[in-house]
Amino acid sequence: MTPGKKLEGLVAATVTPMTPDGQINLSVIRKYVDYLVSEQNVKNVFVNGTTGEGLSLNIQERKQLAEEWVCQGKEKLDHVIIHVGALSLPESQELARHAAAIGASGIAVIAPFFFKPTNKDELTAFLQKVASEAPAVPFYYYHIPSLTGVKIRVEELLGGIKEQIPTFQGVKFSDTDLLDLAQCINKNEREQFAFLYGVDEQLLSALAIGADGAVGSTYNYLGQKTNLMLQAFAKPDLALARKYQFLTGEFLNFVIKLGFGVAQTKAVITFVSGIPMGPPRLPLVDASEEFIVKAKAKLDSIVWPDGD
Repeated sequence: MTPGKKLEGLVAATVTPMTPDGQINLSVIRKYVDYLVSEQNVKNVFVNGTTGEGLSLNIQERKQLAEEWVCQGKEKLDHVIIHVGALSLPESQELARHAAAIGASGIAVIAPFFFKPTNKDELTAFLQKVASEAPAVPFYYYHIPSLTGVKIRVEELLGGIKEQIPTFQGVKFSDTDLLDLAQCINKNEREQFAFLYGVDEQLLSALAIGADGAVGSTYNYLGQKTNLMLQAFAKPDLALARKYQFLTGEFLNFVIKLGFGVAQTKAVITFVSGIPMGPPRLPLVDASEEFIVKAKAKLDSIVWPDGD
């Protein structure tokens, strides 16, 4: 891993591999790391987040996964970000201490979403209590209001946040409110925060207003194609970048109509990578065979600009 390097580019929101009986399967993570690096050209991961079913795992499982990703990624990945958010503050603090002890590149925290913070000060107080348990580890806020119901604008949250949380480094911004994101980027230029967009089908729009990169589940299987989009955008060849974004959107639009979530994402990664990611944990249920056949056929049918 690369200490001190700014988090940018693509970050795969990893799934949690499970055995057929629903236990975490640490044995395939080494292969998973190698696949991301060699097949998808993705060298950053976000572990135990939404895609990783982090909130459906117990504390011990989350620690074991974090350890395995840090261990296997040591010489191969640039950043291993561990999501340590939880509904219980002591649990979140315990996970933050653990992530620091094992040498994680950074930690991220989602807003608590059963008893919710109702304003910036309440949310900042919770985040600060977690971040302070890992005082040498870069800290990221994970903003996903569609799941948490916490709609405090990030622009508001960031005002003076460095005084409260000296380790604050940026935001995983998983919301479609590009006005909020644009204000965050515009008002915090001096701070050198990393703004990583989390709505994969709209990434090009976020890049246009200054996002540094993205955290998402599709980079597990469309990472190489999305990297080509990033290269086209940087040239800039906007027409080519749009082609990649439209084709990613075409696939996602198709699978969303079939019903697309973490279980289906696991199925797609399994057939693309050849690594068995297993079922999700209840209350999520496994992808149907019909979904797998249709999703595979759709993905295989897409003609990408690079001819692959």
